[in-house]
This record gives sequence, C-alpha cells and structure tokens, in this order.
Amino acid sequence: MTLPVSRAPPDVSPEPGLLGLLERATGAGTWAMDAATRRMTWTQPLLRLLGVPPGHAPARDDPLHFYSIEFHDAMAAALAACEQAGEPFDLEVQIITARGARLWVRTLGEPVRNAAGSVTGIHGALQDLTAKKQAERESQRLAMRLSTTLASITDAFATLDQGGRFTFVNRESERLLRRASADLLGRSLWQELDVNGRGRLRRELQMALRNSRNVEFEEFCAPLGLWIEMRAYPFEDGLAVYFRDITARKAAEDEIEHLAFYDTLTQLPNRQLLMDRLQAALSDDNRATGVGALMFIDLDHFKVLNDTQGHAKGDLLLQLVAARLSCNMRHGDTVARLGGDEFVVLLQDAGENYPDARSRAQVVGNKLLAAVGEPAELAGYLHHGTCSIGITLFGNADHTLGDILKQTDLAMYRAKAEGRNAACFYDPQMQAAATAHATLVTRLRSALANHELVLHYQPQVGPRGQMVGVEALMRWNSPHSGLVMPQDFIGQAEESGLILPMGQWALRAACAQLVQWAACPATAHFSIAVNVSARQFRHPEFVDGVMAAIADSGVDASRLKLELTESLLAADMDVTISKMGQLKDIGVTLSIDDFGMGYSGLSYLKYLPLDQIKIDRSFVKDVLTDRNDAAIVRTIIGLAHGLALGVMAEGVETEGQRQFLADHGCHCYQGYLFCKPLPIDELDRFIRGL
Repeated sequence: MTLPVSRAPPDVSPEPGLLGLLERATGAGTWAMDAATRRMTWTQPLLRLLGVPPGHAPARDDPLHFYSIEFHDAMAAALAACEQAGEPFDLEVQIITARGARLWVRTLGEPVRNAAGSVTGIHGALQDLTAKKQAERESQRLAMRLSTTLASITDAFATLDQGGRFTFVNRESERLLRRASADLLGRSLWQELDVNGRGRLRRELQMALRNSRNVEFEEFCAPLGLWIEMRAYPFEDGLAVYFRDITARKAAEDEIEHLAFYDTLTQLPNRQLLMDRLQAALSDDNRATGVGALMFIDLDHFKVLNDTQGHAKGDLLLQLVAARLSCNMRHGDTVARLGGDEFVVLLQDAGENYPDARSRAQVVGNKLLAAVGEPAELAGYLHHGTCSIGITLFGNADHTLGDILKQTDLAMYRAKAEGRNAACFYDPQMQAAATAHATLVTRLRSALANHELVLHYQPQVGPRGQMVGVEALMRWNSPHSGLVMPQDFIGQAEESGLILPMGQWALRAACAQLVQWAACPATAHFSIAVNVSARQFRHPEFVDGVMAAIADSGVDASRLKLELTESLLAADMDVTISKMGQLKDIGVTLSIDDFGMGYSGLSYLKYLPLDQIKIDRSFVKDVLTDRNDAAIVRTIIGLAHGLALGVMAEGVETEGQRQFLADHGCHCYQGYLFCKPLPIDELDRFIRGL
C-alpha cells in the first residue's frame, strides 16, 4: 500500500498525559476529524498501531484508507451517520497496516458538537483486538475439540460442580439415566442414582471432592435397577465422572462363580466351596468355644440303580436327595455334593462342647437317614434306597482340613461295613487300622517288585494215596515280619487291586514249575491248581493273560488247573460262562473252590464247563460229628457224580474223615493228613520219599 506523505507538519497531536496512559493500557490509538476542513489528527499510539512511519499525514479525502476493503461500506455508512446525524459507532473490523499486516480492531466514533448542537467533527479510537481474536479462535477450537472428544466417548460422561450437581452430560449419560440433559443439569448425581442420597455413591464422590482423589467403585443403583461402574476424577471446578452399565458383566461373573462353586446337577455347593467353608470354620476365632461336625454321606447301592434303571433315574435320585438333605439343615449349615453319590454336611456350630455336639450330630444323622430312606418316585419308578453316614467332630484341637475329611471317610466306610443305612462316628482306632492297611499295601507293592512272594505247594492225592498234583498257595517272605500267610494280606491285595499282578505272577510261576516237572517221568503227570479271585477273573484281560502264560512257558494246558471262587456264580453268569468256555477250549482244567458256601445257583451248574467241584474244609472238619455237615458233603458228592464232575475234599486231617469221604464216593483229597503246604525244595524231598 502506498501511503500519502504530507510536506506540511504531520497532523499528529501530542498525547495528553491521561489519554496517553489510557491508550497504552488498552492498546488503542485515537484520532480526530474536523467536519469542515476534513482535516484528521492522529496520536502517536495510533501511528504505531497502523505501522505508519514518522512524518506521515492522514489522507484528507480517504478516511477509509487503512480499512480492509470488505469493511469499507460499513465504515462509510458509520462515518456518514455520525457526521450527518450525530450517531456514534462501535464496530469490530479489520485493517491493513502500512506494513501489510491484517489486524482486527475495535473502531469507535462519537460526534463533536458546537454550542448550537451542530456536528463539527468526529473523535474516534482504534483498539487492537488481534490478541483477543486469536484467544477467541483458540477457545473456539478447544471448545470444538472438547465437544468432539466428549461426543466420541462411548461411556456415559458427565461433569459435576463442587456440590455434585450436573454441569454437563453426554448423550450416553442421557440414555443411561433415562433423562434429557435439560432435566439433569443442576441436579445432583445422587438424586438420580441413590434412593435416599445417603448411600455409598454419595460418600465416595464427596470424598473425591474433599480429598482431590480419584475414586473408582461399583454400586447397584436401585432407581435404575442396574449395576453401575463409576470413575470420578477431580478437576478445578468439580468432578469428571465416567459411569457404565455393568449389569450384564455382573450377571456373567455371578454365573461363572456359580459354575465354579456349585454343582450343576443339584445346585448344591461343590467340593471347592465346601473346602473354602470348612477352612473358614476351622480358622474361626469362635471355634475355641464351639464344636463343629462334618458328615460324609454315601448312597448305598447307587451303582445298581444306575446300571439297572439308567443314569437319568440316578440323576433324579441325586437331585431328590439333595433337596431332602437341604430341607433338614439350619440356616448357616452347608450341604454339598462332592461328586457321584457322595454328599457332605457341615454343621459349623453343633454344640458348645463335644458331648452336646455328638448328641446333635446323632440327631441330625438320624434325620438324614430317615429322609434319604423314604421311597423316591423317579419318573414312574419307585426306588427304595438308604445311605451310610460317617461323622467326625472338630473343635479347638489342631485339626487340619485333610484330617477331618479323612476321618469322615473312614467313619463312612465303617458304617458300610456294619451293614449300611447307619451313621457312624469316627474314633482313632479307625485311623490306626487305615494306617496299618496303607502300610501293608505299600509293603505289598515292594514285595511284588522285590520278588518277596513265594509259592508253597500242598499235595493232592488220589484213591490209592498216590500224589496227583498240588495246589499252589501264595506266601509272603517279608523282611519285616517273616513268612506271612495269605489270610493276612490277600484281602488287602484284593481291595488295592494288587491281586491282579500278584495273581498273574502266581500263574506264571506255576507254569514254570509244571515245565520243570514235565521233564521228569515221575512228576510229568502232576497238575498244579492255582486260585483265581473273582476280581481277577472279571478283569477284561484275564483270559488273554492265561493264554499268554501258557504260550510263553510252553506248558501242557491240561496240567494247569484254575480254582475259581464260588462267588463268580452270584452275578454276570453269561460273561462267566463265556470266559470259562474260552479257557476250556485251550485245555485248562476248571474247578469250583469252596463249593457249598452259599453262592451257588444250582440251575447254572449244568451250563458251566467245569471239571471238578471242591468241597470246602468247613464241611469236612465236622463231617463225623455234625449230621448237617455230613448231609451237605454227601449231597455235594452226589451232585458232582450226577453232573459227571470230579470231586475233591480239602482240609482232610484224619483217617476217619478220609474214610467217610471215600465211603460216599469222594476219592481225591488234600489236607494235613497227607502233607502240609511246602516250599518247592521240601516238596521235592517229599516227592522223592513217596
């Protein structure tokens, strides 16, 4: 822009003291225009504002010279109105300085009048608004950015003043609170989310305001019927608050917790929750003066129900039992399902002392026995069942969770052993017996691994007293106890499952001995009878194991005799007959041991591929003095002959017994009358002495 330069002295008025002070304070410059001469005067601050060099004089004919072209019309109109009609003006416009800078200014003008009231000139001022305009633009930019940011927040967001009243809410807040912003602004947040305004929500937010501390918490808001997660952050004017609906998450958490701690079938607490509650009961500070009780409940013959009626009926019974047990408990007691048909009842406060607790536990136990024993309608099937209960008490002694569970388990098995449908209390002798049993089983495992098991052989003789074979009888040559008889360890071997590898070992040892005897003409005709327990026989791989032992040793299968326990005839007859048939097909001799002890189903005997019946020693013992035993022995011998089976009597100790047996048709014997069981070296000497 080209500035007009006056050769006359510049029309610049000096700055009066007060006016100069005001101009400096406000960043303004003033001017004056004479209406008659059109002469303009500027102050020095105005020259500096316009970027005019010293010596410049205002243009008389162009008072709009410095105004931006887009504001010329507005300024021309304002100047004319002021000069002609005396109207002051106050406008915000842009100017272009002598240096080409574009500035926002506030331009003000007022008419100057003479005594007659006529307008003789105009006084005006220009104030630099550039910094203010930049600040406004920055403020607008920040406001827009904040508005955009707040709009993008997916959570409900609000700001509160120091009194907890809403000063801003976003759309998600309106949706969540179910109120329009106009209805929310000015109201306190706890008026919307807290029923009485005195709950945790108000306390937490007031604490955040008072301490300038962030808070985060979850709270159920009854007015909304929702769980709300809230986070509050203090700032200068109050709180910035984020809140979201977590009702679905809380429901999922509750569901996960339920699945983790409750049985899905019965909805009772499961093992984990029971362990937690039992641990809490053991660590209870009040336990020093009170006694609790734990009851282990096992349904009797539950497997039979599942096997005969199906698992659906079994599940119905478990649900019914769970309901019956729960109905007989007090609030605060726990009924839990461990799994299968096992339930546990925890009485946290059974009594103030052990006698009282025992008495109450007995009463509860009897109620539970009666409840479980009631007939159960299972989808058209009427079930009559019972249960066995083991009970232990715990108080201020040093009990561990594991100890208590073990004690109830032992007591429950005692109830089973005593005939079921009973409640039995734990006593220390049970633990001693269990410990002894566990120790014995551990030593039996070592015995099997360390080759401590041996076979003794008891001769079996024929009609003329000649030896026809032996029965192999297992012994344990224990380094701790010496020679242990089978009655002292076979039962534990059965329970622990060790009877399976032990029986297989005995079978292979007998086959190896038969191979040795086959090489000598004097013993080649001997047979060896090996006892087979019901558990062995019912194992799916039993027949394959016998075949493998025979094939590996190369023995003549007809010399191997398997003495099967009579209990095999009590169940699964089809499977029993099939397996016996497979053994007969390979030439093995089969004998029923301890015949007449009460399991035999005579109707099945004609289907069994047997070779021999063995009369139990209990009948032989008193055959000469007890007419009933004599009658039983005669009947067994007659039955064997009628079925074309061989018959052998065991436990023959006197000549009179042998003679009675011979007189009635039994001509094979085994017993102390002939020889006791002997180790193989002594048996060899016995054979050579025959």
